[in-house]
Amino acid sequence: MSLKRIIRDYWLLLILAGSIIGLDQWTKFLVRSNLALGEMYVPWQWLEPYARIVHWKNTGAAFGIFQGFGDVFTVLAIFVALLIIYYYPKISREDWTLRLALGLQLGGALGNLIDRLTIGWVIDFISVGNFPVFNVADSSITIGVVVLILGIWVKERHEKAARAQQDNGAVSSRTSEKITEES
Repeated sequence: MSLKRIIRDYWLLLILAGSIIGLDQWTKFLVRSNLALGEMYVPWQWLEPYARIVHWKNTGAAFGIFQGFGDVFTVLAIFVALLIIYYYPKISREDWTLRLALGLQLGGALGNLIDRLTIGWVIDFISVGNFPVFNVADSSITIGVVVLILGIWVKERHEKAARAQQDNGAVSSRTSEKITEES
């Protein structure tokens, strides 16, 4: 495979995933550098019940579920990343929702994988209301899943509408033929 073809096939994936990884790692660096583990930052006291920054250790999956299974999620992240990288160039350029979804998911998976491989756990820091603490990578994975689901839903609706139009055209054609025969 030539370098030109690799760039053509992967440029969007690399830019999107790379941007997410960069933003994720930068925000985690800021949290690590400015807050002790477990420490909280709230710019305005009235905001505390609604949103705050908390330096949190996550040994599980996104949003703190399955604590203690970090090794399983390390292997899973590597597998998912390799699968996305393999599958991505096979996706039609017109299927931009799937390409976008995979880029978001790859960036999020690799962002959290970097934490697992370098410090042994994932740094979470966004705390909203009573929702579990999360990070940029978790958000990217979640948004990627939502984009994927919406993309599939929209595609199915278009295909269903096209089939219905095609069926109506066939019925209309048979009706016209029948009227012509009767005349």
